[in-house]
Amino acid sequence: MRNNIAINLFCAAILANLISFPSAAAIQKGTLNITIDGLKNQKGQICMSLFASNRGFPSDSRKAVKGKCIKVNGSSIVVNFSNLNPGSYAAAVIHDANSDKNLNRNYLGIPTEGFGFSRNPQIVSGPPKFGDTSFLVVGNSTNIAIQLQYLF
Repeated sequence: MRNNIAINLFCAAILANLISFPSAAAIQKGTLNITIDGLKNQKGQICMSLFASNRGFPSDSRKAVKGKCIKVNGSSIVVNFSNLNPGSYAAAVIHDANSDKNLNRNYLGIPTEGFGFSRNPQIVSGPPKFGDTSFLVVGNSTNIAIQLQYLF
């Protein structure tokens, strides 16, 4: 009899713990709204890649979790990414003035088109690391701003 009571209490405790943990379906996906400021002109398009890890960041858009290009139509553009799992992300953006979907560079390798990253890190030499540009997506909506930089 005591064993049955102990087993029943044990099973009830396990069941209570299972019920209290949120299921995978209960994880709330969110939307990321990125405002891109500082466009030098209204030529071409803005191309953006969103990364969930340092794999491929910032230049290999094939390893990005999401990406899109939007025609430039003003001095500021808002890009939305929906249905994102909560977590850490980093964004890389280029002002693709000639619409070739590449960050064009001069013969020294210096970008000739505008570029920017989430958290707007100071660029001294070379691209920033994922950790210097990452931010959290949580809740229904997350808003960030990226200021484009032009070296020429």
